[in-house]
Amino acid sequence: MLKLYRKDAGIINYWETWDKDDKTGLIHWGIAGEKGQSGEVRSSLLSNFRRKIQTIINKKIEEGYKQINIDDHYTLLIEYVIEGMGTPLDVEKRTRLQNKMDEILGWTGLGHCDGGSIGSGTMEVCCFVIDFNLAKTVIERSLQDTEFANYMRIYDENE
Repeated sequence: MLKLYRKDAGIINYWETWDKDDKTGLIHWGIAGEKGQSGEVRSSLLSNFRRKIQTIINKKIEEGYKQINIDDHYTLLIEYVIEGMGTPLDVEKRTRLQNKMDEILGWTGLGHCDGGSIGSGTMEVCCFVIDFNLAKTVIERSLQDTEFANYMRIYDENE
């Protein structure tokens, strides 16, 4: 997977690609915080899909898109209160939330989920995001009226 970003007048644009299978690549692009658009690039008799995608990547880099190093992402945590060290049901809930966050953050170009932790009265899900405030807003909206709405706080681990 390759993710590229470009900031224009305060708006973050994203463009990303990954392999679907041996003959097809997927591309996904848009404005960070929005689902954006996606498409497929297929191999043909005369051209491999990876070469076609590399041509697009080269163009995006010429347009000012670049990768953002993981060290330059915010560490966003979603925290829940639990009893003691937690139960198997808590672990299952955390796993469902991790999957949901990976999908939401991925499809909105904001980042990805990197796992979680549990114990000592709290349960957290850890996400690496490119814009903390925008990601927090998207997450808050997506958790409303779900089994995950009872979080204690969403915060930047480095603040």
